[in-house]
Amino acid sequence: NVVAYAFARTFSFPAIANQKQQTITKPLRQMKPTKSLSGIFSLLFVAAIFLSACSSDNGNSPNDDNGNTIANNKNSNLKDGNQYTHRLEFPKLKGGRNIVVTHIDQSTDEVNYSVEWDGEKKSNRWTCYQLYQSNSKWNVGRWYGNPQYPSDPLIPSSMAFSYDPYWNTGYDHGHLCPSADRRNTNEAQKQTFYISNMQPQLSAFNGSAKGGGIWLTMENKIRAAFNINSKDTMFICRGGTIDESSKVKAYLRNGFIVPGYFFSAALMKYYNYAHKKWEYKAIGFWFKHENNQETSLKPYVVNIKELEELTHIDFFCNLPDDIEKKIESIDKDIVIKLWNINK
Repeated sequence: NVVAYAFARTFSFPAIANQKQQTITKPLRQMKPTKSLSGIFSLLFVAAIFLSACSSDNGNSPNDDNGNTIANNKNSNLKDGNQYTHRLEFPKLKGGRNIVVTHIDQSTDEVNYSVEWDGEKKSNRWTCYQLYQSNSKWNVGRWYGNPQYPSDPLIPSSMAFSYDPYWNTGYDHGHLCPSADRRNTNEAQKQTFYISNMQPQLSAFNGSAKGGGIWLTMENKIRAAFNINSKDTMFICRGGTIDESSKVKAYLRNGFIVPGYFFSAALMKYYNYAHKKWEYKAIGFWFKHENNQETSLKPYVVNIKELEELTHIDFFCNLPDDIEKKIESIDKDIVIKLWNINK
């Protein structure tokens, strides 16, 4: 089991996604002791609709119009002791032996991305992160290091492979939080290359092959949908299917999992100047893991409700229940129109 002995640690998290961070000191709860120490806490698919935001700004705090915490959000992470899990990009935690790892860009004191890691399967269940004005600027180039894909320093060695399991498998190191979404600082860029932020992908799916791939096409489309000159915020969750053997493509050496399907969920909080208020729209994608260099994304668009049924993951669970229910079931054709999926 992952252990966090009781001690004080300083956490930084944003009350508003792209404004100055708040810093609090909070003791970690004591858990069942084992031999290793860790500051790690135990523990998307997409539909679109115009909805009034739950506050007057573009923050990620799940508050109502009066600034009060939503007490009747039955499926949220709000009771979890790890306050990072209260952010809007987080889906409902699976729990059990899974752990949540949150990487902080120390150069900016901002959250970079978070991972739910299955310690038994030694695999990423999903990665979630935000896009907003300051962390979307291209200030640095692609990171190159040795090794190119370092082990995650926050994941206990007992929960990870002692070697890079991707080599000589024929699969790419497929980013879940793309390095292209983290060009704001060198540290944020480097952290995206941790193996914990990867899943094995075929090159003609991932996009590294000549002619690209459907996953890269999706990444570029979602990135282009975000207006870097705005105060909008994009909340993203992506992963591969590892929970059910029927949705696993292959088990390689020492049980290394190759997902049979990949998913992406994105929620946009944006200011509608015509309506003079903050609104939400969301979109999801579901892909079979196979060589796919199609340029059309339309066949892969799904709404949140369908994506949740396919993945058994509750996306954007920290939204107020009334908003969450509305964005989950919006018709696919409306989703396509709102997100300008033209082909």
